[in-house]
Amino acid sequence: MKKWFSENSAFVALLALVIIATLLKGEMFFNQRNLTNIFLNNSIIGIIALGMTLIIITGGIDLAVGSQLAASGLLSITVLNATGSIIASFIATTVFGIVSGGFTGVLISKCNIPPFIVTLGTMSIYRSVSQHFFTGGGVKVMGDSKDAFIAISNTKIGGQISMIIVYWIVLGIVMAILASKTTLGRHIYAVGSNEKATRLAGINVDLVKIKTYAISGVLVAFASIIEAARLGSMNSASSGSSYEMDAIAAVVIGGTSMSGGKGKIIGTILGTLTLGVINNMMNLLGVPTFLVSAIKGAIIIGAVLLQSTLNRDK
Repeated sequence: MKKWFSENSAFVALLALVIIATLLKGEMFFNQRNLTNIFLNNSIIGIIALGMTLIIITGGIDLAVGSQLAASGLLSITVLNATGSIIASFIATTVFGIVSGGFTGVLISKCNIPPFIVTLGTMSIYRSVSQHFFTGGGVKVMGDSKDAFIAISNTKIGGQISMIIVYWIVLGIVMAILASKTTLGRHIYAVGSNEKATRLAGINVDLVKIKTYAISGVLVAFASIIEAARLGSMNSASSGSSYEMDAIAAVVIGGTSMSGGKGKIIGTILGTLTLGVINNMMNLLGVPTFLVSAIKGAIIIGAVLLQSTLNRDK
């Protein structure tokens, strides 16, 4: 029973919260519009959390994803406004994601700097440089391509399902296949399980880490384009703020071990939805805004404590 609970804790937690929220708020919670909004409002975090899952499985962490999203989004809109080309904007933002993520991976793997220190530094760099170039403000989508760019995120299938949700689901499937069915995916788990043994097996651990952070960088770039298209603007000071905390919380709630070597993409998706239901419940119950982050922090600690307890009892 403990083994089943350990393997399905994310699903059990989500189901329990949905039942509790339904009992407390009834149709105010359990209706199509509200449930769709939960998916929509957490899709950006969900996309970022997909890359964070791979990073944490390797035994790493990335605190810079929120600031990186802001920088990527500002770059995306700036290139779009300058060229009028959505393709040029997409390419520039994707390249930035690969380079920034890969650079983080190089610092961690080749320079042997702890991931926490590297990403704490890059978090400050991305935010500070963005605020410098945009004088603490932001940029809006303008020009002839504005409507087409905005449509990337604001188009709805059947007038109900936002394309943002579709992007999240598709990317989730791709990342699940990468993690479970590819050589790189197996190497990612191996590095997190036992890095020394993986090196002795002849696997290029440094390259695995660089690729993992680069993949995460691409996902953050995609998320930034979707966010920029949804809002029609990005702000150097506030865009992406605290996204790293939400992404890490979603991954941990989804059952990925902070010590590395264990985790599933489907768990992260369920963890993201669990976090979304919690946020929605706090909003419906009128929980003070300033307490939301405190509750999220307690949830992260509780999830890690539960993981530790279950692993110790095995």
